[in-house]
Amino acid sequence: MGPANNTHSDRQKSVEKTQAILEGAMAEFLAHGYAATSMDRVAATAGVSKATVYSHFQDKQRLFTALIQRLVSSKYKTIFGLESDQSLRGEPKVVLRTIAENMLDNIQQNPLLLSFMRVIVGESGRFPSLAQPYVQHMAKPVLELLSEYLGSRTELNLTDPEATARVFIGTLVYYVLLQEVMHGKEILPMERDRIVDTLVELIVR
Repeated sequence: MGPANNTHSDRQKSVEKTQAILEGAMAEFLAHGYAATSMDRVAATAGVSKATVYSHFQDKQRLFTALIQRLVSSKYKTIFGLESDQSLRGEPKVVLRTIAENMLDNIQQNPLLLSFMRVIVGESGRFPSLAQPYVQHMAKPVLELLSEYLGSRTELNLTDPEATARVFIGTLVYYVLLQEVMHGKEILPMERDRIVDTLVELIVR
C-alpha cells in the first residue's frame, strides 16, 4: 500500500472516530445532561480512548458545540422545508403554511431533536454559551431567510418584516415547547391547525 493509500486510510479512520465520538457524546448528553457528562464517559461510549476524544475536540464545551453544529446544520433546512431555492417562492399564504407544517411535522416526529432541545434549554442557565451555537446555526439563518422573503412581498404591507418573522417562528417554537418539550399537551391542548391557520391569517390579511 503506497503513501497515498495510507493517507486516505488514516483520514477515513479519523472520520470514523469523529462520528463515533459524536454519537457517543449525544447518547451521554441526552442521558445525563451537560454537567454530569464527562469526557471519560463519552470515550467509553464511543469505544475510543479519552486521549482520542481530546485530540478531536479539545474540551467538553467544544464537543457539545460541535454536536449542536452537526445536528442543526444538517437538519435546519429540512425542518423548515427550505431545502431548495423554490421553497420561498410563491404566494405568502402557501409558503407560510408550508414552513409551519414542515416545522411542526419534522420536530414533533424527531424524538432525538426534542430531547436535545431539552438539554440545551435545561443547561443554558448555567452554561449560556451552550445555547449560542443553536441560535447561530439554526435560529439565525431561518429568521434571516424568512425576514427577507416577507420583506420582498410588498403586498403584505408589513411595517416590520423582521419582527413578523420572529413572531411567526416564535409562536411555532413556543407551541412545540409547551406541547412536547414541557409535556403540556394534556394540560393545554391545542390543535396545531388552529395555530397555523391563525398565524397565516394574521400575516396574510
